[in-house]
Amino acid sequence: MKLCSFGPQGQERAGLVDADGRIRDISALVPRWTTDHLQPGALSALAALDVTALPEVAPGTRLGVPWTGISKYICIGLNYSDHAAESGLAEPSEPIIFLKAPSAICGPNDDTIRPEGTTKLDWEVEFGVVIGQTARNVREEAALDHVFGYCLLNDVSERGFQMQSSQWDKGKGCDSFGPVGPWLVSKDEIGDPQNVDLWLEVNGIRRQTGNTGTMIFTLRQIIAYVSRHMTLLPGDIIATGTPPGVGMGMRPDPVYLAAGDVVELGGNGLGKQRQNVV
Repeated sequence: MKLCSFGPQGQERAGLVDADGRIRDISALVPRWTTDHLQPGALSALAALDVTALPEVAPGTRLGVPWTGISKYICIGLNYSDHAAESGLAEPSEPIIFLKAPSAICGPNDDTIRPEGTTKLDWEVEFGVVIGQTARNVREEAALDHVFGYCLLNDVSERGFQMQSSQWDKGKGCDSFGPVGPWLVSKDEIGDPQNVDLWLEVNGIRRQTGNTGTMIFTLRQIIAYVSRHMTLLPGDIIATGTPPGVGMGMRPDPVYLAAGDVVELGGNGLGKQRQNVV
């Protein structure tokens, strides 16, 4: 099942994606997808629903964040060895955790807003894990039992802010730095989450190509590790790291985003995003 939301900002309604990729309006039955819908068994009543009988949403309609009530957006840094190398940083011995402000979260195709003082605006395509069942001190072998599904993320980053200190958060949490979606994909739709291709292009030029199979720490390891340090609640997002090809790592000179640039990204089974930099 692929959940989404559509409509003007602040007025989004719940949608479902049918087998042909068309968005259907389910808001007569479910006004908005919330964290309650992500918990085990919550969507069982919809299993027999004929999605094609639902009204089709007009192509080009704005997409919002697929669900509401996100309490935490957790990021894992340097989780691909080749990305660590291009960043000039050592491969971590345990997962690096930092947080993205919930106020940074936005729709998958909303504009990326350059904050005042920005000089090094960068991109990061990431595979997102969405929690469906409260996780606290979980074992690795049981970690995926706590997952509802997966989504595409762009961990937009201002490297000038990020590298001013050892605390990365202020370069990660500006408004519009957290595009989520276009869909929230239930985990049964992704056969092997450790074998998902990811890509990102800037102005039509391929910058990132990767696969979740080359992560340093697996999804199971990440979820178990994070759950030892904070309770994961339904709807929480974990961004699991980015493959190589970020602007900061380009040689001989880094390349950063400017107003007017267009960023497009995608992942197998996860859909695509497109952001204009303004």
